[in-house]
Order: sequence, then C-alpha cells, then structure tokens
Amino acid sequence: MTSAADEAPLWQPGPDRIAAAAVTRFQSWAAEHHGAPAEGGYASLHRWSVDELDTFWKAVAEWFDVRFSTPYEQVIGDRTMPGATWFAGATLNYAEHALRAAEDPLRADAPALLHVDESHTQAPTSWSELRRQVGSLAAELRALGVTPGDRVSGYLPNIPQAVVAFLATASVGGVWTSCAPDFGARSVLDRFQQVEPVVLFTVDGYRYGGKEHHRADTVAELRRELPTLRAVVHIPLLGTEAPEGALDWAALVAADTEPVFEQVAFDHPLWVLYSSGTTGLPKAIVQSQGGILVEHLKQLGLHCDLGPEDRFFWYTSTGWMMWNFLVSGLLTGATVVLYDGSPGYPDVSAQWRVAEQTGATLYGTSAAYVMACRKADIHPGRDFDLSRVQCVATTGSPLPPDGFRWLHDEVADDLWIASVSGGTDVCSCFAGAVPTLPVHIGELQAASLGVDLHSWDPAGEPLTGEVGELVVTQPMPSMPVRFWNDPDGSRYHDSYFDVYPGVWRHGDWITITERGAVVIHGRSDSTLNRQGVRMGSADIYEAVERLPEIRESLVIGLEEPNGGYWMPLFVHLAEGATLDDALRDSIKRTIRENLSPRHVPDEVIEVPGIPHTLTGKRIEVPVKRLLQGTALEKAVNPGSIDNLELLHFYEKLARERR
Repeated sequence: MTSAADEAPLWQPGPDRIAAAAVTRFQSWAAEHHGAPAEGGYASLHRWSVDELDTFWKAVAEWFDVRFSTPYEQVIGDRTMPGATWFAGATLNYAEHALRAAEDPLRADAPALLHVDESHTQAPTSWSELRRQVGSLAAELRALGVTPGDRVSGYLPNIPQAVVAFLATASVGGVWTSCAPDFGARSVLDRFQQVEPVVLFTVDGYRYGGKEHHRADTVAELRRELPTLRAVVHIPLLGTEAPEGALDWAALVAADTEPVFEQVAFDHPLWVLYSSGTTGLPKAIVQSQGGILVEHLKQLGLHCDLGPEDRFFWYTSTGWMMWNFLVSGLLTGATVVLYDGSPGYPDVSAQWRVAEQTGATLYGTSAAYVMACRKADIHPGRDFDLSRVQCVATTGSPLPPDGFRWLHDEVADDLWIASVSGGTDVCSCFAGAVPTLPVHIGELQAASLGVDLHSWDPAGEPLTGEVGELVVTQPMPSMPVRFWNDPDGSRYHDSYFDVYPGVWRHGDWITITERGAVVIHGRSDSTLNRQGVRMGSADIYEAVERLPEIRESLVIGLEEPNGGYWMPLFVHLAEGATLDDALRDSIKRTIRENLSPRHVPDEVIEVPGIPHTLTGKRIEVPVKRLLQGTALEKAVNPGSIDNLELLHFYEKLARERR
C-alpha cells in the first residue's frame, strides 16, 4: 500500500499535455454530442461511462469512426453476464480498420511496422506494403478454401509475417490463433488441437540469446498431430528450404491484390487466446471482431493516447495477449515496433536500446524487467537517448513501488509511468493508464472507461481503502463470446461467475483508494490468510526482492489438515549470495517491518529457481497443490511450465514433510 510519505504524486501531467490528450478532446466532444459531463475531469467521465454504458460505447464508435457496413439495432441488448450482446445487427471487419491509414496518400509510404531483431537493425514495412501483402495473402487463403469461422494458426515469433498472416485471416473472417516458437510441441498441441486449424504458418526456427534455434522437427510433429490442416506455410527465418508439401511464404504475398474485407457480425470470432493452463488444458478464449475493435480503440486511442505520430513498442511474444494488443496499435495509425529476440541480449539494456533506436513514444514491458534493470544498476536515461519516450507502461505483475521510483529516477523525471492490469480473458485493461491523471507510487491511475470496477468483500459488499476481490459488475465488449469446446457454457461460467452470480470475478486482490486509484495485490486464489488477515503474494515479493541477495521469490500459504497454517518463502538467490542466518533474519525483518508480523514466513528455503508459466508468471497454485501432496501430473499441466525440472524440488519437499 502507498505510505503517507508517498502521498504527493510522483508525476503530474502539465496543462498542455492534459489539453492535448485524446481523452480530453473526447470528453468535450461527448459532452456536446452525447450528454457527457463537461466538467470534473476523468473521474466524472468515468462515472458517466459506466452509468450510461450504452451511450458511452456509442460515443466511442462514433469518435473513432467505426465503419459498420450494416448498422446496429442497439448498442447493448441482453446485459446478462455471461452472454451480453453488443451492437446486434452490425457487420464490420477488424482488418479493414487496422489498415485504414494506408488509404491516406500522405501516410501510405510511412512505416506501419518497424521490425528489430537481436542485431538491432531496423526493417520497416510501409502502410501500402502491409496492405498489399495482406491483400495477396487473403486471396490465397480464400483459394485454399478458408471461409469465415475457419481457424488459422501461427507458430511464429514476433515478426512482420505474423502480423500479415493475422490480418489476412481477419480479412477473410477466419479465426486467428498463435503460439511462440519457444513453445514445445506438447504446449502447442494442447492449444491448437482444441480449435482444429485448417492452415498453419510456421518458421524453420528463430534467433534468441545470440543463438539459432531450429524448429523443423517440432513443425513436423505439429503437422502429424493436426489432422485438420489443409495447408502449411513455410517462412524461412533461418534460410532453409520449405519441407515437402509446405507452401512458400514469398509466393503467397507476391501479388498486387486489393484486399477484400469480409463483413462479419459484430460478435464473429476474431481470435482464440489461451489461459496459462497450469492445472489443466489451457482455456481457449474466443473474442470477437467488433468487441476487440471498439475495446482496443478505446484503450489504445484514449488511455494510451496513441495516434499517427506515435511509435508503439511493447516487449512481447505471439504466445501472450500483449502481442494482440500491440498489433491493435495499427487501429490508431501508430507505427508498431516488433522486437524479436531476448529481452536481455546482449545485455540487460536490450529493450532500452530498442526504444532509443526506434524512437518509441510508448514503451511497454514487464514489471519483472524493470526490477531486473534496477538490480543490475543500469542507467537508461544516462546511457540512451530516450527523449521521445513519453510513457513507460508495465504489466504481467504489479509494478512494485521501487520500480516506480527507479523509472522516475533513472529514465526521466517527467515520465508518465503506467502500471496496467487486465487479463488474457478480456485482452485489455481493467485499470491503468490515464494520460490526464497524476501518478502515485505503487498505484494504477484509475479504472478504465466503460469498466465498472469494484473491490468486493466475500458478501459482495463494496470496499474502499481495503483489500477485496476485483469484480466487474457490467459487461465489457471484449469479454469472451465463449470458450471453444464449451457447448453449454459451464466452463466459461465457472471461470468467472461462480462466486458472485452475474458479476465477473477476476481472481485478483485489489484495493480501490479514496481517490479512485487501484492497487493490485496479486492473485486471490493464492492469497495468504494468516489469523484472518489477508495479503496478496505480490506484496511479499515487492518487499523481499528489494534485498540485493534475492533474485526472485515464491510464497505459499498452506492450510494443514490439523488446522495449522504453514507459510514457506522460497528464494532464488543472486549469484554469490548465501542463505545464512543473517540473510534469513534480514528477510523476516523486512517483511515484519514493511508488511505485517503475521506474514513473516515460517521457513525461508533456498531453491534452484522459481517456476513460471510460458508467459513469465510465477506459478503459485500448482506449487501449493504439490506441497499438499498432489501428484505432479495432476497438479500441473507440464506443457504450461517454463522449466518442469524445478517442480521436482517441491514434489520432493512434500514427500519429506509427510
């Protein structure tokens, strides 16, 4: 939580910045045309956006000139969650909007994409060239028999070809789904076999950490295990020939073909994303063309304040929802920066070097990367020209207070720091960036427009200034239209609506402050509840990982059969550090003095490493299950973990404690 010493804002936007922000201009326009409040700033606009949900989303569609080829009958029909209906009767196409800047003769030759690899050379793709390639590939997909609703998959890194393949798929009304090529065959098949793709785009390998990683054998296994495939497209990233029966990428994008955009229903599937799947098959989350279009226009155009003059860089891979969010930067006319490589090669400053070289104006990364930079004692503001960077945004886990301070001190003191929180489940943010509000240390600036966000106690009563469950009490257009292979909707319902009927419960602990800011405390399903006092694991990590000896940590709260409660803290030490009594005492003192004496761990245990999901999140619940004696194959989906060997430590510890 924010302490009294941190009450003054770390950053405050100046009057010129507030006046120029798109959200300010939107509020004035919406006041004139739709009855939004003209005064009261963001807080009043947000209140209106949830009190008048229909009118707000109508205003968003008008402000961003969404092209409905068939008009909608009403903005929201049935409001019941799950199952709310949006813009019934409307037809449109997401890809048509993503390529709209190419229609402007003054922008046609400007870069739509900037691709950077570990050599840090830049390869631009202009708007006109992107549109041409999408048109050519879309025509080839139609020739292969791809029709609206067919699934098209990509086993691809973060390269321009992935963007072209996705937009061509959306153009024909297909449903896109992707995995990064560092996923092993089992992980990919756990995802793709659920949706039965008809086309697979693949690379022969990828470069990461200064090395080439060949993937021909994995691709061959995917081809064998995906019987629904009609075509495989080979992208020779490492220069190899296409395997027998595969189509060559260059031939498919060679034609000068005007794209044809299939006009589909607002709720027609756009893509399938996947949950981390740590305890079973990943959930196959289906989001719609129209829902993603309007949600991302709002989030990127108003909250991130992106426009045609911007360069948008977010470090991500195609296996994470942030890739989909990044590509949607095209909707605003911004240039999207695609970095394909290790976040720390040749050194931990790699991402800052990309931000400098590409002139990024909004640079997004993970909280973990920021904290790694702090521990490595690097100085981005001194060593790189980051003068074009207006905002550094972080997600993946809560940005600790020390991360805010480090960005302010080491990047720029006039820096908008946007810690954001949302989820794959909505492919957007519940709370985070607002360009017109101050930034307070340790806090997300506010709930997003159109998101009726609350913190609830177990009885469903709202809380202010106290920790509660993150809930959303009205529908968002990017909420899943369904899960794949969930015919009765039970899996979807049980994932979000089983605790508070008709209300989305996300599974995070949050505090909403008196001023409307949001503090994230970590996952509520791995909450630490000692003597009735609940605390999120993120609070523990933030305190413990300030210590230079701790590289990373994992805390588990375990209810024991005898009514006891065992709370071990597992620590991965920095190089050269030793877990002796002095360090144990330092860890416990840090938690006691900064957090709570009740949450001092019962034991501090050194581990060889902390296991993560494939998208880099610490896995707490599977470790908890292992410690409770659950067999590894039942506690976790092996294909969802970055290093399965690390879990054997916890399995062995559970046996020793019995």
